[in-house]
Amino acid sequence: MKSSQTFLRILTTLFFSGYSPIAPGTAGTAVVALFYVLFLGCIESFGPFTWLVVLTTASIIAIYASDIMSRDWGKDPSCIVIDEGVGFLFTVALLPVGISTAFAGFFVFRALDIIKPPPARRLEALPGGWGIVADDIVAGIYGNLILRMFWYVSSHTGFLLYLQNQMNQLMES
Repeated sequence: MKSSQTFLRILTTLFFSGYSPIAPGTAGTAVVALFYVLFLGCIESFGPFTWLVVLTTASIIAIYASDIMSRDWGKDPSCIVIDEGVGFLFTVALLPVGISTAFAGFFVFRALDIIKPPPARRLEALPGGWGIVADDIVAGIYGNLILRMFWYVSSHTGFLLYLQNQMNQLMES
């Protein structure tokens, strides 16, 4: 195997998490969520332009790499999980940076990626890497909007403060 093929395999499987025998998409999303948490300090400085660059670059790389690897592995093989990583990034982009965002983003994105709300399912029919990645971008955009609504409502109702107080009481007892 050529070194470029090895690199693409590592990239598209997100460090081989796509080979997980159980829920490879969830494993791939977890890898990117972990990187998000590890780099919270850097991500806090991201403004709209930086997020635009990150999302555009990640999308282009994912589409290209998925297209190449799907030629060998078939249409949208489960081991290609770079698309889940891109979808997760769309979910958490421009939201308050923190572990709670990573946690909520992980679960909301995974649910939407499994449900595939319109037009996500139809986008899977696109050729090559486009069909692999586009549905996850749509799920990520939906996830971002859901989290925005949740944060807006909870900030105006005190729901998050209530949850935080409950967690603190649990930790103290």
